[in-house]
Amino acid sequence: MTLRIIGGTSHKKFTQKVCEHLGVEETKTTIRTFSNDNQFVSIDEPIRGDDVFIIQTQVPPVDKYLMELFMLIRALRSASAGKITVVFPYMPYVRSDKKDQARISLTARLIADLLESAGADHALIMDLHSPQVQGFFSFPCDHLIAAPEIIKYLKENWDLENYCLVAGDAGAAKMLKIYADGLNLPVAIMDKRRDGNDEKVTIKGVIGDVQNKKVLIIDDETQSGGTLIKDAEYLLQHAGAKSVDACVVHPALGPEADEKLNNSPIERFLTTDTIPTENHNLKNHEIVSVTKKFAECIDRIHNNKSIKSLNDLD
Repeated sequence: MTLRIIGGTSHKKFTQKVCEHLGVEETKTTIRTFSNDNQFVSIDEPIRGDDVFIIQTQVPPVDKYLMELFMLIRALRSASAGKITVVFPYMPYVRSDKKDQARISLTARLIADLLESAGADHALIMDLHSPQVQGFFSFPCDHLIAAPEIIKYLKENWDLENYCLVAGDAGAAKMLKIYADGLNLPVAIMDKRRDGNDEKVTIKGVIGDVQNKKVLIIDDETQSGGTLIKDAEYLLQHAGAKSVDACVVHPALGPEADEKLNNSPIERFLTTDTIPTENHNLKNHEIVSVTKKFAECIDRIHNNKSIKSLNDLD
């Protein structure tokens, strides 16, 4: 089967870089929105029997890009594509992964069901909020982690002497272990509670010692930046930290996040490029590209090779 790469309109630069790493041209499509807000998509090249990968990430307006994705999948299925893989650098609604309140939607499961109904055969996702979300898919779902690339970047570009890694909450502790092993640094965990749907948290304390340490908070994503800021303030004012930096895999920044984070005591920000940040102006922002990793994974999937080693630390 011929390898095909199609990029949705959510993150065209990401798709272009993946294509460059693979040495292939992006398959031509037409995507537009009519005056009545209905969308139109078409595949502008024959793809019968081909192995097609569609790249789409979470960017506002989220539901618009999701509908675009479903339409691309349906168009490919109708055009007799051999296999269709959805590539989510960041999966929409990934945080809606558990029924922790009465009468709510497990929307991450709904997305998985809708992808199957549209005609997808496979999914490739980076750093799920909960790895168990893989179980929501009734077709194969491969999970990449950004930790190896971030760890390599930190070793090559940061002076990590006197640093301590901090997990944003107990749920991030398992993810933190990978970074701690790769960087050989001590760890601590924020003890906090989130009681409602307003993105507000209450910090109860810190499990571990950060006294006179430079702190690097590790988390999978941030939206408003509010929890990162509260963590930083608590670590500096109550736990004796010397300074605070933040490493976030998915920069899912809302419209007011830049200003809040730029006025916060957090000194440096490190993210990947799973979500476009060109329209943001985050201070001291460093970006680790994961496009090469996605390209390598796509190549291995296309050639029926194992991808397990891609998540291993060097």
